[in-house]
Amino acid sequence: MGRAQQDEDARLLERVRQWDSEAWTALYQRYSPELYRFAARQLGDAGLAEECVAETFARFLYALRNGGGPRQHVRAYLYRIAQNWINDHYRQNRRRAPAAEDAERAAHLAGGPRPEDWFTDQEQTARLRQALALLPDAHRTVLVLRFVEQLPHAEVARIMGRSVAAVKVLQHRALANLRRTFERLERDGRA
Repeated sequence: MGRAQQDEDARLLERVRQWDSEAWTALYQRYSPELYRFAARQLGDAGLAEECVAETFARFLYALRNGGGPRQHVRAYLYRIAQNWINDHYRQNRRRAPAAEDAERAAHLAGGPRPEDWFTDQEQTARLRQALALLPDAHRTVLVLRFVEQLPHAEVARIMGRSVAAVKVLQHRALANLRRTFERLERDGRA
């Protein structure tokens, strides 16, 4: 994100704190589409992705109403809320991975790769999604932000509330954990 957009976000945030509905609408229109794609890719369900975005902005407003919320980096703050909602969802649903066809449909709805552009082996794709769902929250988060959302380390660090060095270490561990988990699923023949 460029400096100009950060400055614009800061101005909008100040207006939102004063309950300016136009500023609120501008922030919502700026970030809801990318938060929806982010949630849809992880959840594999368009309805849940919509619920995640709605809850993200509701929690954002609640924090502002109570004198909290971000002082800067609105985008990182919103991503953190959305990721926390997704993590809670997985915990409450015992980390069930979305079915491969649901994940494909959600990715298509989110403007992601078309199903024909995915791996040719659908079983392998299902195992990969299942492996991601089985990872600890922080591991899944860093991998999705870095490799699905393609955010730079600095932005991931802001979203996760960690240093850039810590994100790089976490990414390394998450990739190793994903590899082990994926191999175990391959070996067990589960999908």
